[in-house]
Amino acid sequence: MSDSASAADAARSSTDPDPAGGDGSAGGTDPAAAPDPSGDSEHSVGVATAARRGKSRRLRRNRLLQGSVLVVVLFLWWLITALKLVDPLYLPSPQAVFGAFVDANRCLEIDEATGRTVCGVQNYYLWEHLLASLQRIGVGVSLAAVAGIALGGLMSMWEPANTAFAPYLNFLRALPPLGYIGLIIVWVGIGDLSKFLLLFLAAFPPIVIATIDGVRGVREDYVSAARSMGAGSPQIARFVVLPAATASILSGVRLAIGFAWTTVVAAELNNGIPGIGGLAYISGTQLKTPLTIACIIVIGLVAVALDGIIRWIGDRLVPWHGKV
Repeated sequence: MSDSASAADAARSSTDPDPAGGDGSAGGTDPAAAPDPSGDSEHSVGVATAARRGKSRRLRRNRLLQGSVLVVVLFLWWLITALKLVDPLYLPSPQAVFGAFVDANRCLEIDEATGRTVCGVQNYYLWEHLLASLQRIGVGVSLAAVAGIALGGLMSMWEPANTAFAPYLNFLRALPPLGYIGLIIVWVGIGDLSKFLLLFLAAFPPIVIATIDGVRGVREDYVSAARSMGAGSPQIARFVVLPAATASILSGVRLAIGFAWTTVVAAELNNGIPGIGGLAYISGTQLKTPLTIACIIVIGLVAVALDGIIRWIGDRLVPWHGKV
């Protein structure tokens, strides 16, 4: 009888699944069916690498396209001037413009007998004219940023302030700088103060409007979450509202700098030397067209560079913008 019991136990043990790791056991796992973390990680790295390569290729194609357009424009410019289709007084050649740019940044001997030399134009190098205009724009835009962010924050969070100031803000935004430059000169004279004030008035409205849009665009659930964690109004303004509105404020500053550059010539019409805008105006009145075009090109290139700097700063300050 003991032999038959032993045989039955052996038969049951041969038919029961392996409790340690056989198929269908509660405690066993199939190594082939388990997810492979290293495989997922390699896939993610591959996707990121492919995305970077695609972005780099697109960037190269864009740069190539932009460079091609520049080459075509320069070639057409040279061809028109070489064939003398336009009087050089109205459209000088690229070589003449480049020569005027070089001469404006060096000293030239105007009298061999006495050795008298003249450096730059209007007793200043071109880069000194540019630096003077940048300083004026820096002061005007900085003051506009401080006042504009403060007023924009007040108007966005306090409705009576928005009701009181919005019509006058729109009125100021609609005025062209040349419309009130004469009045500003009457009020404060032709010194740098009038230029600071004119550039301030040009840069102020876009910063205020961008600040209002940025503050009002903060998601309500962010504010509610901060309040549920015990944050007060100053903490919400500092740690929630300001970071969320920074991207919009920087966009307003970008627009303000663009408006300031378009206003710099008007600001420097009177007593604007040194200044790149004043130099462009005076050289135009003196029919020095190559120098005028050189000044215009410099103004445009510096504006593009400043815009790129502001965008770079924005990408560093608010890297999450557009991603969340």
